[in-house]
Amino acid sequence: MSKEYTEKVRVFALGGVGEIGKNMYVVEVDEDILVVDAGLMFPDDDMLGVDIVIPDVSYLVENADRVQGIILTHGHEDHIGGLSYVLKKLNVPVYGTKLTLGLVEEKLKEAGIIRQSTLRLIDSNSKLTIGSTSVSFFRTNHSIPDSVGVCFETSQGAIVHTGDFKFDQTPVDGKHAEIGKMAAIGERGVLCLLSDSTNAERPGLTKSETEVGQGIAEVFENTEGRIIVTTFASNVHRIQQVIRASVKANRKMVVVGKSMIRVITIATKLGYIDAPKDLFIDIDEVSKFRAERLVILTTGSQGEPMSALTRMAKGAHRQITITSEDTVIIAASAIPGNERSVSAIIDKLYRIGADVVYGSGKVHASGHGSQEELKLMLNIMKPKYFVPVHGEFRMQHAHRELGLQTGIAQENIFIVEKGEVVEFTNGQARKTGKVPSGNVLIDGLGVGDVGNIVLRDRRLLSKDGILVVVVTLNKKTGEFVSGPNIISRGFVYVRESEKLLEDANELVSTILKKCVTENVNEWSSLKSNVREGLSRFLFEKTKRRPMILPIIMEV
Repeated sequence: MSKEYTEKVRVFALGGVGEIGKNMYVVEVDEDILVVDAGLMFPDDDMLGVDIVIPDVSYLVENADRVQGIILTHGHEDHIGGLSYVLKKLNVPVYGTKLTLGLVEEKLKEAGIIRQSTLRLIDSNSKLTIGSTSVSFFRTNHSIPDSVGVCFETSQGAIVHTGDFKFDQTPVDGKHAEIGKMAAIGERGVLCLLSDSTNAERPGLTKSETEVGQGIAEVFENTEGRIIVTTFASNVHRIQQVIRASVKANRKMVVVGKSMIRVITIATKLGYIDAPKDLFIDIDEVSKFRAERLVILTTGSQGEPMSALTRMAKGAHRQITITSEDTVIIAASAIPGNERSVSAIIDKLYRIGADVVYGSGKVHASGHGSQEELKLMLNIMKPKYFVPVHGEFRMQHAHRELGLQTGIAQENIFIVEKGEVVEFTNGQARKTGKVPSGNVLIDGLGVGDVGNIVLRDRRLLSKDGILVVVVTLNKKTGEFVSGPNIISRGFVYVRESEKLLEDANELVSTILKKCVTENVNEWSSLKSNVREGLSRFLFEKTKRRPMILPIIMEV
């Protein structure tokens, strides 16, 4: 145990609960603040123009002198993608396994902060003291190698975070989950378990990744033409399966997509991907090989508009165009929220006439444990208190039901929102308020400068367009010098709505003349009167509410 007596232990999530992605969890032991993961989330459909979303770390920044380090469970974007933004505000050590830190290094180089960052290598056997807290690890199975769970020792018992996990009995790399080590932690006494809820609604067991390899190999054996495979760039185990199938079928492989090339380069260099040197060919060499000798491994499994797969399907890719002779394997499932774009790309591929193989039956298996595996983890750890994390609210709720089935008392299971604190004193837990939390939106180079008001304006613009009203007034007399001129964008087609815009022009003139007569000359009042009067008129005529932007100039 790290201490004879722990006065106070607090646990909360800054991201990763009530949502998929943006994972960031905090364990406080007395004055020590220990952070688990720093992920990103891809924006919802209503976050117009936003590139990515990261957690609000204002609480950590306010308490920067207490933050002892950030521990990474594995190298997926939803666990490491926000790190480069967080480290610009928090100069703390980052702990991770070899592949995880390999991927992180590349991100920090791109962000230009690798020199001032402190990266500390760990493995599943590491035992550290971070601050004054003892921390140990255990290996888990996931869709990327080098995944670990984390155990924080306190005098009240262990706080355990599982990371993303499943129990794969035939893992691709032959490295099994360290169930014995998990059981030993459970025997010593777990105060609180934070466990992955992603597949809590899915009954049974999650299929082994090895079965997926067999499914992919089967497609390769039965396909005569060119094969195009798309999967998550970070799914290193899946990439290895595709490499094995390619070697067995005597095909050459072309890798397309920056993120895919980067991950394969790093994973190969660190020894996590095993491939013959002569397997890969450059994209410019494609024309030298017959179709039945080629495999194209690419990004775009989520139907992203600018991804390589989408551009190939549209004929917009510079070197490769998908034809009716091709077989496309989509070896991934749709992330919640991406179902529409994935359906659209599958539909597009069928329209071309390509043979499409997709769905979790044959060429995909989740990296997350289903109900029986989640119950196994609960039974191994035997926690006194349980906090379902990593999932949408319905997944957390389903995981809560599994906790009840394994014998955890109802009052000992906490479903938390972002920022909600569960505090432990003398082995007893209770919710004690909230810390600041939420979303920080990244748009281009801007971090957090796009907020609710900007998003509201973008939604209005996308819905009913904009009208700009330009008027020039004489500074001394207050009379019109020119205008009003109305410019419409995204509201009505000007040539077919000349009468409407003429009437709108006359209305603005009338409103402004009335204001001048009544000695209303403050710009804010003039703009407000124009906006309100014009908005009412346009809604009566069109039942639309465009954004109205009055511009008043003085000469």
